[in-house]
Amino acid sequence: MTVTNSQSGTNVHEVADGIYRINTPVTIKGAGGFSFNQYVIVDDEPLLFHTGLRKMFPLVREAVASILPVESLRHIAFSHVEADECGSLNEWLGAAPHAAPLCGSVAAMVSIGDLADRAPRALADGELLSLGAHSVRWFDAPHLPHAWECGFLREEQTSTLFCGDLFTQGGADLPAITEADILAPSEAFRHQMDYFSHTKNARAMIERLAATRPATLACMHGSVWRGDGAKLLRGLADALTA
Repeated sequence: MTVTNSQSGTNVHEVADGIYRINTPVTIKGAGGFSFNQYVIVDDEPLLFHTGLRKMFPLVREAVASILPVESLRHIAFSHVEADECGSLNEWLGAAPHAAPLCGSVAAMVSIGDLADRAPRALADGELLSLGAHSVRWFDAPHLPHAWECGFLREEQTSTLFCGDLFTQGGADLPAITEADILAPSEAFRHQMDYFSHTKNARAMIERLAATRPATLACMHGSVWRGDGAKLLRGLADALTA
Protein backbone atom coordinates (compact mmCIF):
# COMPACT_ATOMS: atom_id res chain seq x y z
CA MET A 1 0.00 0.00 0.00
CA THR A 2 1.20 3.51 -0.85
CA VAL A 3 -0.10 6.52 1.08
CA THR A 4 -0.40 9.40 -1.38
CA ASN A 5 -1.62 12.05 1.09
CA SER A 6 -0.55 11.82 4.71
CA GLN A 7 -3.07 14.41 5.90
CA SER A 8 -6.16 12.66 4.51
CA GLY A 9 -4.76 9.13 4.61
CA THR A 10 -5.59 8.61 0.92
CA ASN A 11 -3.83 5.45 -0.24
CA VAL A 12 -3.36 3.22 -3.28
CA HIS A 13 -3.28 -0.59 -3.38
CA GLU A 14 -3.13 -2.99 -6.34
CA VAL A 15 -6.08 -5.33 -5.82
CA ALA A 16 -5.90 -7.37 -9.05
CA ASP A 17 -3.53 -7.49 -12.00
CA GLY A 18 -3.38 -3.92 -13.31
CA ILE A 19 -6.30 -2.76 -11.11
CA TYR A 20 -5.67 -0.28 -8.31
CA ARG A 21 -7.92 0.83 -5.46
CA ILE A 22 -7.75 4.44 -4.28
CA ASN A 23 -9.10 4.71 -0.73
CA THR A 24 -9.80 7.75 1.41
CA PRO A 25 -10.93 7.21 5.01
CA VAL A 26 -13.31 9.79 6.48
CA THR A 27 -15.38 10.45 9.58
CA ILE A 28 -19.05 11.23 9.01
CA LYS A 29 -20.81 13.14 11.77
CA GLY A 30 -23.27 10.86 13.51
CA ALA A 31 -22.15 7.79 11.54
CA GLY A 32 -18.49 7.33 12.52
CA GLY A 33 -15.79 5.97 10.24
CA PHE A 34 -16.40 5.46 6.54
CA SER A 35 -14.37 5.32 3.32
CA PHE A 36 -14.62 6.16 -0.37
CA ASN A 37 -12.98 4.00 -3.04
CA GLN A 38 -12.16 4.66 -6.68
CA TYR A 39 -10.53 2.17 -9.05
CA VAL A 40 -8.04 2.58 -11.89
CA ILE A 41 -7.50 -0.01 -14.62
CA VAL A 42 -4.08 0.51 -16.18
CA ASP A 43 -4.10 -0.39 -19.88
CA ASP A 44 -3.88 1.06 -23.38
CA GLU A 45 -7.13 2.93 -22.62
CA PRO A 46 -6.96 3.53 -18.86
CA LEU A 47 -10.25 3.60 -16.97
CA LEU A 48 -11.25 5.31 -13.72
CA PHE A 49 -14.29 3.82 -11.97
CA HIS A 50 -15.97 6.31 -9.62
CA THR A 51 -14.76 9.91 -9.67
CA GLY A 52 -15.10 10.66 -5.98
CA LEU A 53 -16.84 13.67 -4.51
CA ARG A 54 -16.14 17.00 -6.19
CA LYS A 55 -14.40 18.33 -3.07
CA MET A 56 -12.18 15.23 -2.97
CA PHE A 57 -10.93 15.73 -6.53
CA PRO A 58 -7.46 17.02 -5.54
CA LEU A 59 -6.89 13.98 -3.31
CA VAL A 60 -8.06 11.47 -5.90
CA ARG A 61 -6.15 13.19 -8.71
CA GLU A 62 -2.98 13.06 -6.61
CA ALA A 63 -3.52 9.33 -6.07
CA VAL A 64 -4.24 8.63 -9.75
CA ALA A 65 -1.08 10.53 -10.69
CA SER A 66 0.91 8.08 -8.55
CA ILE A 67 -0.35 5.27 -10.79
CA LEU A 68 -0.29 6.81 -14.29
CA PRO A 69 -0.36 10.22 -15.98
CA VAL A 70 -3.80 11.70 -15.31
CA GLU A 71 -4.05 13.02 -18.88
CA SER A 72 -3.76 9.44 -20.20
CA LEU A 73 -7.20 8.43 -18.86
CA ARG A 74 -9.67 7.51 -21.60
CA HIS A 75 -12.76 6.41 -19.67
CA ILE A 76 -14.41 7.95 -16.60
CA ALA A 77 -16.92 5.32 -15.50
CA PHE A 78 -19.42 4.97 -12.65
CA SER A 79 -22.33 2.85 -11.49
CA HIS A 80 -25.01 5.53 -11.16
CA VAL A 81 -25.49 9.27 -10.82
CA GLU A 82 -24.59 10.30 -7.28
CA ALA A 83 -22.04 12.73 -5.87
CA ASP A 84 -19.50 10.14 -4.73
CA GLU A 85 -19.94 8.22 -7.98
CA CYS A 86 -19.51 11.06 -10.45
CA GLY A 87 -19.49 14.37 -8.57
CA SER A 88 -16.12 15.42 -9.99
CA LEU A 89 -16.81 14.11 -13.51
CA ASN A 90 -16.26 17.45 -15.22
CA GLU A 91 -13.05 18.07 -13.27
CA TRP A 92 -11.75 14.74 -14.59
CA LEU A 93 -12.79 15.60 -18.13
CA GLY A 94 -10.83 18.83 -17.80
CA ALA A 95 -7.76 17.01 -16.49
CA ALA A 96 -7.91 14.22 -19.07
CA PRO A 97 -8.66 15.85 -22.44
CA HIS A 98 -9.06 12.55 -24.32
CA ALA A 99 -11.40 10.94 -21.77
CA ALA A 100 -15.16 10.54 -22.02
CA PRO A 101 -17.80 9.54 -19.48
CA LEU A 102 -18.58 5.82 -19.61
CA CYS A 103 -21.98 4.75 -18.31
CA GLY A 104 -25.14 2.86 -19.11
CA SER A 105 -27.57 4.02 -21.76
CA VAL A 106 -30.14 5.23 -19.21
CA ALA A 107 -27.61 7.40 -17.37
CA ALA A 108 -26.44 8.85 -20.68
CA MET A 109 -30.01 9.65 -21.71
CA VAL A 110 -31.44 11.11 -18.51
CA SER A 111 -28.43 12.83 -16.91
CA ILE A 112 -24.91 12.61 -18.30
CA GLY A 113 -25.73 13.82 -21.80
CA ASP A 114 -26.68 17.11 -20.15
CA LEU A 115 -24.47 17.25 -17.02
CA ALA A 116 -21.14 16.31 -18.56
CA ASP A 117 -18.89 18.72 -20.44
CA ARG A 118 -18.18 15.97 -22.98
CA ALA A 119 -20.56 13.52 -24.62
CA PRO A 120 -20.73 10.14 -22.86
CA ARG A 121 -19.93 6.73 -24.27
CA ALA A 122 -23.11 4.80 -23.48
CA LEU A 123 -22.80 1.05 -23.00
CA ALA A 124 -25.73 -1.23 -23.78
CA ASP A 125 -26.64 -4.00 -21.36
CA GLY A 126 -24.08 -6.78 -21.80
CA GLU A 127 -21.80 -4.74 -24.05
CA LEU A 128 -18.08 -5.53 -23.91
CA LEU A 129 -15.44 -2.80 -24.21
CA SER A 130 -11.77 -3.61 -24.79
CA LEU A 131 -9.21 -1.46 -22.96
CA GLY A 132 -6.23 -3.36 -24.34
CA ALA A 133 -5.19 -6.36 -22.24
CA HIS A 134 -8.27 -5.84 -20.06
CA SER A 135 -11.90 -5.68 -21.13
CA VAL A 136 -14.99 -4.61 -19.24
CA ARG A 137 -18.62 -5.64 -19.62
CA TRP A 138 -21.59 -3.50 -18.53
CA PHE A 139 -24.60 -4.96 -16.70
CA ASP A 140 -27.78 -2.93 -16.34
CA ALA A 141 -29.12 -3.23 -12.78
CA PRO A 142 -31.92 -0.68 -12.36
CA HIS A 143 -32.63 0.18 -8.70
CA LEU A 144 -29.98 -2.25 -7.38
CA PRO A 145 -29.32 -0.91 -4.87
CA HIS A 146 -30.78 2.41 -6.02
CA ALA A 147 -31.22 4.65 -9.09
CA TRP A 148 -32.95 3.75 -12.35
CA GLU A 149 -29.69 4.11 -14.29
CA CYS A 150 -27.66 1.85 -11.98
CA GLY A 151 -25.36 -0.78 -13.42
CA PHE A 152 -22.04 -2.52 -12.87
CA LEU A 153 -18.83 -3.26 -14.75
CA ARG A 154 -17.07 -6.61 -14.73
CA GLU A 155 -13.42 -6.82 -15.78
CA GLU A 156 -13.22 -10.05 -17.71
CA GLN A 157 -9.54 -11.02 -17.44
CA THR A 158 -9.33 -10.77 -13.64
CA SER A 159 -12.98 -11.64 -12.90
CA THR A 160 -13.33 -8.39 -10.95
CA LEU A 161 -16.83 -7.02 -10.41
CA PHE A 162 -16.97 -3.27 -9.74
CA CYS A 163 -20.03 -3.58 -7.57
CA GLY A 164 -20.62 0.04 -6.52
CA ASP A 165 -22.74 0.37 -3.39
CA LEU A 166 -23.33 -3.38 -2.99
CA PHE A 167 -21.61 -4.73 0.13
CA THR A 168 -21.02 -1.26 1.61
CA GLN A 169 -19.02 -1.61 4.81
CA GLY A 170 -18.80 1.05 7.49
CA GLY A 171 -15.52 1.86 9.19
CA ALA A 172 -12.45 3.78 8.10
CA ASP A 173 -9.69 1.41 9.22
CA LEU A 174 -10.38 -1.68 7.15
CA PRO A 175 -7.88 -3.81 5.19
CA ALA A 176 -7.51 -3.06 1.50
CA ILE A 177 -8.32 -6.69 0.65
CA THR A 178 -10.13 -9.26 2.75
CA GLU A 179 -11.39 -12.82 2.48
CA ALA A 180 -13.41 -12.46 5.69
CA ASP A 181 -17.18 -12.14 5.67
CA ILE A 182 -18.41 -8.78 4.39
CA LEU A 183 -22.07 -9.75 4.04
CA ALA A 184 -22.86 -9.46 7.76
CA PRO A 185 -21.29 -5.99 8.21
CA SER A 186 -22.78 -4.75 4.95
CA GLU A 187 -26.22 -6.02 5.99
CA ALA A 188 -25.86 -4.26 9.34
CA PHE A 189 -25.06 -1.05 7.48
CA ARG A 190 -28.01 -1.56 5.12
CA HIS A 191 -30.44 -2.06 7.97
CA GLN A 192 -29.13 1.07 9.67
CA MET A 193 -29.30 3.31 6.58
CA ASP A 194 -32.01 1.61 4.46
CA TYR A 195 -30.46 2.80 1.18
CA PHE A 196 -31.69 -0.12 -0.97
CA SER A 197 -34.68 0.48 -3.23
CA HIS A 198 -36.55 -2.75 -2.33
CA THR A 199 -36.92 -3.57 -6.03
CA LYS A 200 -38.79 -6.83 -6.66
CA ASN A 201 -36.24 -7.72 -9.36
CA ALA A 202 -33.21 -7.79 -7.03
CA ARG A 203 -32.79 -11.58 -6.97
CA ALA A 204 -32.86 -11.95 -10.75
CA MET A 205 -30.32 -9.16 -11.24
CA ILE A 206 -28.03 -10.51 -8.53
CA GLU A 207 -28.25 -14.02 -10.00
CA ARG A 208 -27.14 -12.62 -13.34
CA LEU A 209 -24.07 -11.11 -11.67
CA ALA A 210 -23.43 -14.31 -9.70
CA ALA A 211 -23.48 -16.33 -12.92
CA THR A 212 -20.34 -14.47 -14.04
CA ARG A 213 -18.50 -16.02 -11.06
CA PRO A 214 -16.52 -12.98 -9.92
CA ALA A 215 -13.38 -13.71 -7.91
CA THR A 216 -12.91 -10.13 -6.69
CA LEU A 217 -15.60 -7.70 -5.56
CA ALA A 218 -14.39 -4.10 -5.85
CA CYS A 219 -16.64 -2.34 -3.36
CA MET A 220 -17.09 1.41 -3.30
CA HIS A 221 -17.03 1.62 0.49
CA GLY A 222 -14.81 -0.64 2.58
CA SER A 223 -12.52 -3.53 1.71
CA VAL A 224 -12.14 -5.27 -1.61
CA TRP A 225 -13.27 -8.89 -1.20
CA ARG A 226 -11.72 -12.02 -2.69
CA GLY A 227 -13.31 -15.45 -2.85
CA ASP A 228 -16.38 -17.18 -4.25
CA GLY A 229 -18.23 -14.10 -5.46
CA ALA A 230 -21.17 -16.11 -6.78
CA LYS A 231 -21.82 -17.58 -3.33
CA LEU A 232 -21.54 -14.20 -1.62
CA LEU A 233 -23.88 -12.53 -4.13
CA ARG A 234 -26.46 -15.27 -3.67
CA GLY A 235 -26.19 -14.75 0.07
CA LEU A 236 -27.04 -11.10 -0.51
CA ALA A 237 -30.04 -12.09 -2.64
CA ASP A 238 -31.27 -14.36 0.15
CA ALA A 239 -30.91 -11.53 2.68
CA LEU A 240 -32.77 -9.06 0.49
CA THR A 241 -35.69 -11.43 -0.11
CA ALA A 242 -35.92 -12.87 3.41
